[in-house]
Amino acid sequence: MEKRGLSISGTILRLAALVGLTFAATATACAANIEPWKQSQNAIIVDAYELNSIDWEAMLKDRRIAGFIAKASDGLPESFSCAGDHGGDTVAHCKTMWRKYAVSRELYQTRRMIARSHGLLWGAYHLARPGNPVDQANHFLDYADPREDELMVLDIEGMDPVQFMSLEDAAIFAGHIKSRTGRYPILYTNHVTAKYIADNRFKHRLLSRLPLWYARYKPDIRKVFPLGNWEKYALWQFSSAHNCGKKRCPYRVPGTRNDIDVNVAAMNAAKLKKIWPHGALLPEKPPVLTVVASATIGLSPAASAAAADALSQPLLISRADAESGSGSGVEAAVDTTVTGTIDVKAAEALMPYRTERR
Repeated sequence: MEKRGLSISGTILRLAALVGLTFAATATACAANIEPWKQSQNAIIVDAYELNSIDWEAMLKDRRIAGFIAKASDGLPESFSCAGDHGGDTVAHCKTMWRKYAVSRELYQTRRMIARSHGLLWGAYHLARPGNPVDQANHFLDYADPREDELMVLDIEGMDPVQFMSLEDAAIFAGHIKSRTGRYPILYTNHVTAKYIADNRFKHRLLSRLPLWYARYKPDIRKVFPLGNWEKYALWQFSSAHNCGKKRCPYRVPGTRNDIDVNVAAMNAAKLKKIWPHGALLPEKPPVLTVVASATIGLSPAASAAAADALSQPLLISRADAESGSGSGVEAAVDTTVTGTIDVKAAEALMPYRTERR
């Protein structure tokens, strides 16, 4: 009886510990998705483009700022000679654009020197424009000249094909960065584009596995993640000119104006530094396959079976139709290998039957 009592007590303690761990994990997840910038231990990252005004002496007094991400390239480089066709611009305007481009490159290097000299993590982003993804990738690497400990970012602002790079070209861009540097960039985008990529992750297999720099100007994103292959964000851009004004602002960075973009990581600066450069793809969640099978043998009634099990090995599907969890049909013209969960739904116990040769 005493042993039994000890056993019951031990079971209760283990259950209590399990509940406590579950509660702690849930609380941690909630803290990461509800105004995490209010958690003093979480690192703040500033990102800026060339026209953001910054008083570095004032900004560096904020000890929570752990990193700085600067805009690097934007599409393709401007023309230096302004010879030939330059998109209908006058020669004078072309030369003005070149001067702006040249100054922005010098500003980039100056900000990089200041940030790194004060121990800030450094990153650079490329604003992706339509067409020429390989040329744009080469331009970004030439402009940013990223070091091994610096973050690289592919910025997809939206899915308007007139203004921004297509998702198909974005994958080519990311792949070319990997071939030249050995690392993939992370992906910056808004909720609409991120959701589209996540919902179509088997079409956009590479983009959906890049770590996500998530832009959304709301205090609560508990219902967002997991989003496709993204269990969480790498960075969350939570404040910008969209939601920061004179009266209210989620986070005011000293030495900057209301138009500065501010981001948070759901971790402290020391942990962020260890993973900062990124470069690897996220795990791909397997598709969910639904297989429905039925058969008749001789004069027996239809037979079926009920089972659900996750595959530990790839499943070979030969010349068959499959439907993924995203709802898109896939027709295998040749043998192909997929992984996933098979749910075979039905039924009843088999009745005794006999087979007949006919």
